[in-house]
Amino acid sequence: MATIQVVLDDALLRLTDELAAKRNANRSALIREALRSYLKKNRFQELEHQERSAYAQLPDELEDAHRWERVADWPDD
Repeated sequence: MATIQVVLDDALLRLTDELAAKRNANRSALIREALRSYLKKNRFQELEHQERSAYAQLPDELEDAHRWERVADWPDD
């Protein structure tokens, strides 16, 4: 594991320390968790963007959707 230096303003540092204390964690653990969460969210957004772009270039035909609806196994309400 590498050690890095991060600059935080006083208010952000205070909030970080408060949350870390509530979770019985240290700053580093909290920042690692936050960064993992951010990176996961960012990757998901990238994949959504790629999917939207692909559909914009080659949208589904309405008839394709109707074919899938005919064979779909919809649950009874």
